[in-house]
Amino acid sequence: MNIVNLLKIALKALNNNKLRCFLTMLGIIIGVGSVITMLAIGQGSKNSIREQISEMGSNMIMIHPGNMQRGGVRQSADDNQTLEVSDYEAMMNIPGIAAISPSVNSGGQFINGNNNYPSTIYGITPDYLDIRKLKVREGSIFSEQDIKSAAKVCVLGQTVVDNLFPNGEDPLGRVVRFGTIPFTVVGVLESKGANSMGQDQDDVVLAPYTTVMKRILAIDYIQGIFASAVDENETEDVIDEITGLLRLRHKLADGVPDDFTIRSQQELSEMMNSTSDMMTVLLACIAGISLLVGGIGIMNIMYVSVTERTREIGLRMSIGARGIDILSQFLIEAVIISVTGGIIGILLGFVATWLVHLIANWPVAIQIYSVGLSFAVCTVTGVFFGWYPAKKASNLDPIEAIRYE
Repeated sequence: MNIVNLLKIALKALNNNKLRCFLTMLGIIIGVGSVITMLAIGQGSKNSIREQISEMGSNMIMIHPGNMQRGGVRQSADDNQTLEVSDYEAMMNIPGIAAISPSVNSGGQFINGNNNYPSTIYGITPDYLDIRKLKVREGSIFSEQDIKSAAKVCVLGQTVVDNLFPNGEDPLGRVVRFGTIPFTVVGVLESKGANSMGQDQDDVVLAPYTTVMKRILAIDYIQGIFASAVDENETEDVIDEITGLLRLRHKLADGVPDDFTIRSQQELSEMMNSTSDMMTVLLACIAGISLLVGGIGIMNIMYVSVTERTREIGLRMSIGARGIDILSQFLIEAVIISVTGGIIGILLGFVATWLVHLIANWPVAIQIYSVGLSFAVCTVTGVFFGWYPAKKASNLDPIEAIRYE
């Protein structure tokens, strides 16, 4: 019997049980749609993280006091005071560094008249803007002279401006208070919005690091150093030079662990991508369970179909149908169910992905390989789970099958 006749017989058999056929497809439809949607969410998150890190500067290097590799051991206050201004000044002479800035910060309430807003003030140098890819939209950044004199000047992020000047007033030249300390606004940063972790990048106030150290925190050490390598490919070399310089300055003997921690954006990017990949695989595995359940449903329904049509099978074999014909017929039915369910599932996956982006505003990116893989899995599922019932049908004894009631 040729393939066209087998296809016609299979389609007619499925048409006679439309509802049962659809319910059998449902597991495949949900499984394929889930796999495509989950992988799209995972890849979208990964792309978003990559873009955010790129915006922050892919060649950025962060140096913090204390050794973060000490596990759960509580560090003393001295461990967080190992970086000094002189360390920052010494690092300025490393050839591979394009820009460098110390960093100190303090959280508190900013006040302008009757308006107040809790935010964080960061003590930095103008190089910080180049390192973090920030731009001043209005006014200007403070000068080196302001740093030397610990001037009470600041640059506001857009979120702080919106809360302290809700009526749209021009903040330039105005005086805002951080607690009881007055700061003159000399600039406003260009808005950057939220990053991939949902943090508002505009909720920030920048000031000379000397001002924050002396007038707010009253400390003589710095809380961190931000730097950027001349080229992204030189980042690891620059980190090695920084490590050697700081160990020498801090007089750390061989075998003594660093009293500082260095992190790069590349390291952060790899860590975030690794986490994102693991979550994507986990989501895909969960969604893949639906495909397995759908496959079992196909086997179950095909097995029932063989039992119901035992007499029909016996009649067909008695007039010349071979075992291979019976096997092919039931396999074709199983494959039609799984492939049709797969096509509907792919459409469902596209619609679900679009709805996730529209309603939840999550970043999504449909992967072509996920569509192809899902479709291939559907076909394999149909053959794999349809084979046993089909084989059982092809092995029936014609005489016993005709006698079956």
